[in-house]
Amino acid sequence: MANILLRYVVPAIAFLCGVVPVAALEPPVLKPSDFVDPQTVVMNTPHSFDALRSRLEAAVKANGFFVVTRASASAGAASRGLTIPGNLVVGVYRNDYAVRMLKASVAAGIEAPLRFYVTGNGDGTATLSYRPPTRTFAPYGASALTAMAGELDAVWAKIAADAAAPGK
Repeated sequence: MANILLRYVVPAIAFLCGVVPVAALEPPVLKPSDFVDPQTVVMNTPHSFDALRSRLEAAVKANGFFVVTRASASAGAASRGLTIPGNLVVGVYRNDYAVRMLKASVAAGIEAPLRFYVTGNGDGTATLSYRPPTRTFAPYGASALTAMAGELDAVWAKIAADAAAPGK
C-alpha cells in the first residue's frame, strides 16, 4: 500500500498542486529541429546562462538596438520558490525599424519586437536561438517589409555572433 502511495498518489497530488520535480525540467540542448521553423538559428555557446544574457544585452546595445522586453520563466518560477533551468526571451527592436515595418504592414506589428531566446543547458552552458527576421516577416508578403527584414537578418546574425563568441 505504501509503495502505491509513493509511486502513484504522491506524484499525482504534486502534479495537481503545480509542483514539478526539478529533474523533470532538465533541459535538452536545443537544436533547429526542436523549433516549428527549421530555419531557426540555434547557437550552443560555452557561456553560462547569466553570462550569455549579459553578453546578449551588450551585443544588442553595441549594434545600435535596444532591449525592449524581457520575459523569463525561470525568474517567474524563482518568485514562486521553484528552481528551473535558465529561460529568457529578449525582445529587441528600434523605432525607425518599427515605423518602416508598420508602413509596410500594420498586421506585421504583432511580430515586434523581434526576439532572441536564451536557454540554460544541463551542463552549465547556454544556448542562444532566434528566428531570422526574414522568416518572421515572410508571411506578410510586403516587398518593403521583406527588404527591411533582409537588413535585419545581417544585424541579428551579428548580435548573435557577438553574444556567442568565446572569451570575455
